[in-house]
Amino acid sequence: MNIESLLKQKTFSREELVYLLSCQGEDEQKLFAYSKHLRDRLLSNNIHLRGLIEISNLCIKDCLYCGIRKSNKQAKRYALDEAEILKAASYASQNRYGSIVLQGGERNDPDFVREIESIVYQIKKQSGQKLGITLSLGEQSEDTYRRWFDAGAHRYLLRIETSNEQLYQQIHPHTQNHSFSTRLKCLQTLRKCGYQTGTGVMIGLPFQTLQNLADDLLFFKQTDIDMVGMGPYLEHRETPLWSFRNRLIPLKERLNLSLHMVSCLRILMPYINIAATTALQAIEPLGREKALAIGANIIMPNITPAVQKTKYQLYENKPDTDESAEAATLQLIESVRNCGCEIQWDNWGDSRHFRNKTLTASPPMTSKAQKPLKSPESPAK
Repeated sequence: MNIESLLKQKTFSREELVYLLSCQGEDEQKLFAYSKHLRDRLLSNNIHLRGLIEISNLCIKDCLYCGIRKSNKQAKRYALDEAEILKAASYASQNRYGSIVLQGGERNDPDFVREIESIVYQIKKQSGQKLGITLSLGEQSEDTYRRWFDAGAHRYLLRIETSNEQLYQQIHPHTQNHSFSTRLKCLQTLRKCGYQTGTGVMIGLPFQTLQNLADDLLFFKQTDIDMVGMGPYLEHRETPLWSFRNRLIPLKERLNLSLHMVSCLRILMPYINIAATTALQAIEPLGREKALAIGANIIMPNITPAVQKTKYQLYENKPDTDESAEAATLQLIESVRNCGCEIQWDNWGDSRHFRNKTLTASPPMTSKAQKPLKSPESPAK
């Protein structure tokens, strides 16, 4: 295929995407250069921060690839209390991050739902409505999603991990609460509730093909997603998928394939937010920066309290678990500039794709104007 002609297209077939995902040499350089050009021209070279707070590794799910799965008896469990989360959020606000992400293992018990609702409301109140809030807390009911949205959250990341139902079933236990259709329904519900909706996939899974990854890219396009967080699959020894590690492509190839996914997605959906994920850094110290250099525009420094950071082990060799929030911020500023980008401080960094969709319906939400917040109801005594 002719790379110059291909990159001029606005849509791609599965076969064309497979070619772009596998191209090397000069064609790879042209692919990466074009995705960077698109990002810089349409979104600028500004990078938006999401202060990542890993609030808990307690989880009711038993996904076959995840280090904090329910059945991992070796995991050291923890849950940050409200004061610890508010302190981390305050750090993000004082250091002009603009946005935070509350991420954790999945729970849906009433106490957890109320706790998150209260924490989201308190973060908005504490920051004077300045902090944008993304949640990544798994599958929930529509009522729960609405309660959290009304409390002040406005973005939600729910990774599908793979858009291929057969592969999804291979990496999840065959139980009622690990349903592919439920995951799809939750993504639809999030959009219905008004969230900027994000998803993502793991790249380099055992049993996965380039055709599967091309279909993942088309899935993002077809579902009109607003933001994507995806990265290389990294195995964990306390998971069932560990036994299939001999079927994995080498780490360097997983990193390179992940960069191809970022580049292709930027071309396919030029206005969405694309994160340079921590898993890239786990393979190579400058992995995140490589993603920023070819079209990603979101980075998520980990500001979880250091005493708990080592316990949130989704995969082996997680980077910077002993690094303070202050050290992470200083290193981040330098590395972002080294890859030709600039951090945009004090900005929510909302998805331009989402804003473009809502412009005709209502004024877009920004850090200057958000929906009125609904105070959580006090639990009955």
